[in-house]
Amino acid sequence: MMNSTGAATQTANEERLYRIGDVARMAEVKPFVLRYWETEFPMLEPVKSISGHRMYRQEDVDMVLKIKRLLYDEGFTIAGARRHLREQNGAAGSGAAGLVGHAATGVTHGQPHPENATELLSRKMLLDLRDSLRAFLTLLERR
Repeated sequence: MMNSTGAATQTANEERLYRIGDVARMAEVKPFVLRYWETEFPMLEPVKSISGHRMYRQEDVDMVLKIKRLLYDEGFTIAGARRHLREQNGAAGSGAAGLVGHAATGVTHGQPHPENATELLSRKMLLDLRDSLRAFLTLLERR
């Protein structure tokens, strides 16, 4: 009886594996971005199939979506996002992790989230600048 339950669990886990193209579509990023993130985020480790293809488990897909949210929506740098995820998964739940994520906004240790309008405006300006620089880089890469 234990063997059949173990086999059923194994089968259920195998059904939750996604290829890199599937994950790229779900996260709306290019596959090369996912491969790059694997080099930058040690907590993102898809398994390799016998043929060497990356196979993402559901927890890997969830991690990809977290990474994308931190980088694209919240304006973290790669190093900041990596620290945030490491601290979030480690012992420090919300204390230090909240501080790391907002370091670029000039938030001091007593304030884990930007509270006043000046900090929010500075953050918006930085995010707008980042988006403009990305657009400029895209134009340069097309040359």
